[in-house]
Amino acid sequence: MSTRIERLRHTFEKHELDGALISNAQNRRYLSGFTGSAGYLLITATDAVLATDFRYYEQSAAQAPDYRLHKTVGGFDAWVPTLFADLAGKKIAFEAGDMTFATHQQIKKSIATLPEAGRPALVPTPNLVESLRLFKEPGEIEALQRAVDLGDAACESVANRVEPGWTEKQVAWEIEKYIREHGGDGLSFDTIVAGGPWGAMPHAYPRDRKLEKGEGVVIDMGCDIDGYMSDLTRTIFLGKPDDQFKKIYDIVLTAQLTAEEMVKPGMTGDECHMIAHNVIDAAGYGETFGHGLGHGIGLQVHEAPRVARTSTDELRDNMVFTIEPGIYVTGWGGVRIEDMVVMENGKARVMSKAPKLQFVG
Repeated sequence: MSTRIERLRHTFEKHELDGALISNAQNRRYLSGFTGSAGYLLITATDAVLATDFRYYEQSAAQAPDYRLHKTVGGFDAWVPTLFADLAGKKIAFEAGDMTFATHQQIKKSIATLPEAGRPALVPTPNLVESLRLFKEPGEIEALQRAVDLGDAACESVANRVEPGWTEKQVAWEIEKYIREHGGDGLSFDTIVAGGPWGAMPHAYPRDRKLEKGEGVVIDMGCDIDGYMSDLTRTIFLGKPDDQFKKIYDIVLTAQLTAEEMVKPGMTGDECHMIAHNVIDAAGYGETFGHGLGHGIGLQVHEAPRVARTSTDELRDNMVFTIEPGIYVTGWGGVRIEDMVVMENGKARVMSKAPKLQFVG
């Protein structure tokens, strides 16, 4: 973790900072290895402190050996002044995108108890650590691949067994059960299972409704292994696919494969999105693809880069993101196909291997 701390410190000069107070749980884990549910990191040019309470003293010592422990007892007013006592006049960033207004006010009020000349200044700085997390280290890519592989296996296992009469909730439960029984720590998000017309909603939730023969089923799921997330969508069909399903499925698959083949480093998220959108639009379904093509993924299931219309995020090597075009037709249903990819050596390497439908003739 010491390398990550140094990378953060190198950003201080650019942002005219003397340090950073880290509250976001994933950023805290990324910089320290600490997985507890409560705590703050205070990182300056010369010090790295983990502030947490009694529940995590032993855990923090084991997981974050690069940090000095600052024990938090009582409310903010009891421990914040001592945490900032030696930072007179320093500019300390706080995570504006994570810290609540109420927490910020309490910390600010606690700092105000220090002599005026001895107070640091809190400066809102969004995405300070997230900009480092954009680029995945080899070990992170390996961790993500483990999550992808388990997600693939869970999806394939359940997709091969599901049949008419299963409820959407049953499908979701069987996926979660497989993940937990095969080494996963849990789901990366609540599983989406949407049969028939319900599939026209990109973020449908599973119901007690029984799946029927002759309908498509959208399954969007992911798992968490050691804090790293996967995200996968497959659309299956119960029975023999009809011509409309085959037509829409082939359009979506062509859009996805085209984007995966053509995306290159230096493209913006908007440019990548439009590769898939143009395929779907040329087929006459442009208005039915209303969400972004993808998103970054790592310690969070949705993180930078954003792969969507108007996104100026530049896609570069060692970024991991999803490519997930879809078509959604009210009253009929939907088709979405999603893979995770990593940019390597100037092109996208597809990490997801779960089978996709193939139609011949």
